[in-house]
Amino acid sequence: MKLVRFGSNGNERPGLIDKSGQLFDLSAYVKDISGEILSEDKLKEISKINTDILPKIDNSVRIGPCLNNVGKFICIGLNYADHAKEAGMEVPPEPVIFMKATSAICGPTDPILLPKGSVKTDWEVELAVVIGKKAKYVDLDDAMSYVAGYAASNDISERTYQLEGTGQWTKGKSCDSFGPLGPWFVTKDEIPDPQNLAMWLSVNGQKMQDGSTKTMVYGVAFLVHYISQFMSLMPGDVISTGTPPGVGLGMKPPVYLRAGDIVTLGVQGLGEQCQRVIGE
Repeated sequence: MKLVRFGSNGNERPGLIDKSGQLFDLSAYVKDISGEILSEDKLKEISKINTDILPKIDNSVRIGPCLNNVGKFICIGLNYADHAKEAGMEVPPEPVIFMKATSAICGPTDPILLPKGSVKTDWEVELAVVIGKKAKYVDLDDAMSYVAGYAASNDISERTYQLEGTGQWTKGKSCDSFGPLGPWFVTKDEIPDPQNLAMWLSVNGQKMQDGSTKTMVYGVAFLVHYISQFMSLMPGDVISTGTPPGVGLGMKPPVYLRAGDIVTLGVQGLGEQCQRVIGE
């Protein structure tokens, strides 16, 4: 099942995409796409709604971020060995965890806003994991039962803020618009193997990233297990699981986003994003 949020910024309504790609309004049955409806039982209820009784929505409508009221936006750094190599860093002996401010979350076609004075804004296509029930001290063998589904994510980064000066990753990842999420929240039954998904990203039509989740160092189940040892994961929390090689930082010489650039990306089974870069 593919769930979405559609409408103007701040006024999104919940929706469902059927197998033909038609968008339907779920407002009569669901208040929003958020942690409150991500339990296995609630998602099953929604999946049984007959779309014949739902209002059809023109597919030209703006699609917002696929989740609302995200409590934690957790990111994993250097989780692809080939990306760590291009960044000139060692593969970490355990997952690198940092946080992205939830105020960075935006829709999949909303513009990327270059921070004032930014000179090193970069791109990162990622698989985002969405938690469906409270997870604390989760066993590895049981970790996938806490996953509600998945979405595509662009972990946009300002490398000056992230790596230079005081070198704070959260600071470099949390600017407004640095967290495009969606277009869809896809329930995990549609993604039987999250460790075998193709992913790609292009800038101005030039393919920059062309990878697969199969080259992750730490897979989805391990990340849910590992993170839950340090903090409770709550329904609607998001884990962005790292990026394959091909980011601007790794180019020789490095290449960064400029106003007017067009970023397109996709993750297999999770839809595509397209963002125009503009200056604030």
